[in-house]
Amino acid sequence: MFNTVLFPVDRSREAREAADVVVDVVKKYGSRLILLSVLEPPPEEGESANADAMTSPEAVAQLLETAKSLFAERGISAEAIEREGKPAFTICDVADEVDADLIVMGCRGLGLTEEGMSDSVTNRVINLSPCPVLIVP
Repeated sequence: MFNTVLFPVDRSREAREAADVVVDVVKKYGSRLILLSVLEPPPEEGESANADAMTSPEAVAQLLETAKSLFAERGISAEAIEREGKPAFTICDVADEVDADLIVMGCRGLGLTEEGMSDSVTNRVINLSPCPVLIVP
């Protein structure tokens, strides 16, 4: 059912918590796991910086290697993709490129308020994704 699972990772607690769900899904369906980390451009004038934003190529590479190792410890082989861009759009573009059957993401809950809804990466991915999105609260 889920041949290819895309798991966007960052340094957030929510991404670490979603990893357990990814392990369950990948093992249950024998899925191919693709890890994605997005190198974000510096915030434009007037935009606030996200504390978990990945702005260093070295930090992104280290994060992906750490994530691959954690999945390997649980018997799961993962591929890693590093891209630059706006996270929501990049996640959806990569999902389309790799023909993902599912995207699994953690949710910070920031998009649940009217002010946060338009800024939520999760909300944007849900609306733009070419495949189902599993949000782990």
